[in-house]
Amino acid sequence: MTIKKATFKSVFLTGLLVLVPLAMTLWVLNLVIGTMDQTLLLLPSAWRPSVRLPGLGAVLTLAFIFVVGLLTHNFIGQKLVEWWNALVRRIPVVGPLYSSIQQVSDTLLSSNGNAFRKALLIEYPRKGSWTIAFLTGIPGGDVVNHLREEHVSVYVPTTPNPTSGFFLMVPKSEVIELDMTVDAALKYIVSMGVVAPAANPVRRPIDPPL
Repeated sequence: MTIKKATFKSVFLTGLLVLVPLAMTLWVLNLVIGTMDQTLLLLPSAWRPSVRLPGLGAVLTLAFIFVVGLLTHNFIGQKLVEWWNALVRRIPVVGPLYSSIQQVSDTLLSSNGNAFRKALLIEYPRKGSWTIAFLTGIPGGDVVNHLREEHVSVYVPTTPNPTSGFFLMVPKSEVIELDMTVDAALKYIVSMGVVAPAANPVRRPIDPPL
């Protein structure tokens, strides 16, 4: 009887391990596609398709983003973007907000940037406790005048939702750069440590961007 229970439990848990990630993935995809489908409501009623096709809004949105990126790759497109940015920055309230969001997006999405390009190991939230963080840069402005030694700026994501977290400035000497890709580190965080990358005993100090 005990053997049957153990077998049933192991089989049931195996089924959960297969179905839970699949269900979560489908749920996220449905949420994203459903949200992007709402972009069709921004079109004039005469331009909206008469037949409602699931995912059509997502396809059109992705196509629109691609076309905008394609157009801004040439000289004329870049000048138009510069003119638009200069115009929006002059608008009260909207200008500062737009500039802040643009700086963050340029930092995160730029292929030449260093933000979220390295996974780090730091002691947080107390001495003796370690967590994974991501390099976002180095401190700047008047903050540097109040730091006694060289620091790096890091982002510590929460588990299992890495989109929220904490911004910290940590001494460079106390940070360990991990021989781990950002994708592997995110999987490690989201899975709450269940999906662990392959072990690597090599430890080296971080070399932050200048």
